[in-house]
Amino acid sequence: MAETANTIPWEKLTTAAIAVRLKAFAPYSKFKVGAALLSTSGEIFIGCNVENASYGLSICAERSAIVSAVSAGHREFSAIAIAADPSAAPCGACRQFLVQFGAKYWVRSLSPNQPDSFRQWTTGELLPEHFEF
Repeated sequence: MAETANTIPWEKLTTAAIAVRLKAFAPYSKFKVGAALLSTSGEIFIGCNVENASYGLSICAERSAIVSAVSAGHREFSAIAIAADPSAAPCGACRQFLVQFGAKYWVRSLSPNQPDSFRQWTTGELLPEHFEF
């Protein structure tokens, strides 16, 4: 693992995830989620969930952040912070999407109302038997 959980700038990631959560488009579920993804180069990429009337076309915050990072040319990550109220672990699709870019970076799930109370895993811990070609 490139970084230990203690070397991650969690405060920056948490602040960014909480802020972008407010921009989520969740008119159906009302469940707003924000994510802040840290590349190994130190850049932060944000994403929020965007719902669609055809629910299967909705995109989660985690995938939104990864797409933003990949669009900017990044493929290696150190951590991602996910803010939701209540806090929630990534869905199955997001777990596979996250682990696609490495099984050993950090995932932290928190509530914007209690950011110091969080759950944390590596991507590999979230999806230990992930699909690979």
